[in-house]
Amino acid sequence: MLVYIKRNLGLAIEGISQNKLRALLTALGIIFGVFAVVAMLAIGNGAKKSILDQLKIIGTNNIVINSIPPQQDEEESDSQEEKKSYTPGLTIKDIDAIKDIVPGIEKLSIETTTDAKILYGKNMVKSKCYGVNNDFFDVNNLELSRGLFFSDHHMNGVNVCILGANAAARLFLGKNPIGNYVKSNNVVFKVIGVLKKRMISKENLTKLDVNNYSNIIFIPFDTYKLRVNNKIRIGKDDVKRNDDDETENKNYHQLDKVVVKLADAKSMESSAELISRILLRRHNDQPDFEIKVPELLIKQQQSTQETMNLILAVIAGISLLVGGIGIMNIMLASVLERVKEIGLRRSIGATEKDIIYQFLLEAIAISLAGGIIGVIMGIIGAKVIAAYADITTVISFSSILVSFGIAVSIGVIFGIMPAQKAAKMDPITALRTD
Repeated sequence: MLVYIKRNLGLAIEGISQNKLRALLTALGIIFGVFAVVAMLAIGNGAKKSILDQLKIIGTNNIVINSIPPQQDEEESDSQEEKKSYTPGLTIKDIDAIKDIVPGIEKLSIETTTDAKILYGKNMVKSKCYGVNNDFFDVNNLELSRGLFFSDHHMNGVNVCILGANAAARLFLGKNPIGNYVKSNNVVFKVIGVLKKRMISKENLTKLDVNNYSNIIFIPFDTYKLRVNNKIRIGKDDVKRNDDDETENKNYHQLDKVVVKLADAKSMESSAELISRILLRRHNDQPDFEIKVPELLIKQQQSTQETMNLILAVIAGISLLVGGIGIMNIMLASVLERVKEIGLRRSIGATEKDIIYQFLLEAIAISLAGGIIGVIMGIIGAKVIAAYADITTVISFSSILVSFGIAVSIGVIFGIMPAQKAAKMDPITALRTD
């Protein structure tokens, strides 16, 4: 059987080589169709990877609550200021209320920040100091390269810290930071851990409003309150501007950001609405906070991307359909041109099966050659798109297999009818044809 196919394949290739230009023109539809398929799959896979990367960064089932600090440029009269309701800002008491009322909370991360400098010996790093709880690292998918996370013991005002990867590298210059002491905000902290470096593109940093935490010093929240800065507001006078116009509004929120991680994704929207009502009631209907559900925003983006992928698939399918019709037309014309050849082969003993194999293999060979060229062009095109359109593209082995499979299928589907027409010719009539 293998010898049989090999002999007919040789005749098919010989027929193609005698009409190279026609074969190339026939293959153009397949080339551009397969190019479109490979590029489309690369863009689709890239979009999926980007979405998974984003979900990995922000975590799943998270509701993000950001405090809104006072506007530095707001200009209100004394009468307007007095009419404005008092709000305590985002505080730890709000967190206790959320825990008591909102069901299904798995983790709850809190953070508060201030500018800082970290000192070790003669080395200094300009940074930010984060006061956080134990859940902060889990919710933000942060891992340690060495050392330990905070324990419950550390949450009682102990002077310990965890450093970001870049901060540790710049301060200790290759030495092991664990067990050493650094100074920040005039307080000495013992280093108990160093974060693993997390690679995040600038695009994702901006789009997702996240931090790579590479240059940060993290300390327990209670330690932050005791040793660094407890920003909780204790009275209405604390948020009033001084009479001096140059005095800036100070951030009165005790917490800058809270992330609530739920056990069930189905309750995210309803829980976000419930949290909003709780905070508005506690803040005297003053919206000095912002609630986001990043996962829902990303899923909307995913839905839009899937629609675009579907459109690209339709365009690629049309290109392949046109290519297949082109193969069928050219093969039908080839059958009419080679009537005498068919008649001669039949007269010396070739069967209908031989003729079918010859023309079918010829169509498949054209499709396969077009598929190879299309795959190469698709790979190059995907890389060009990634470079110039600033989007992620991923070329997988499965997408290449799919493209080859489509190319061969097109050759079989659109080559079978011309092959059957050639095989059913009467050899005597074919030999008499001028």
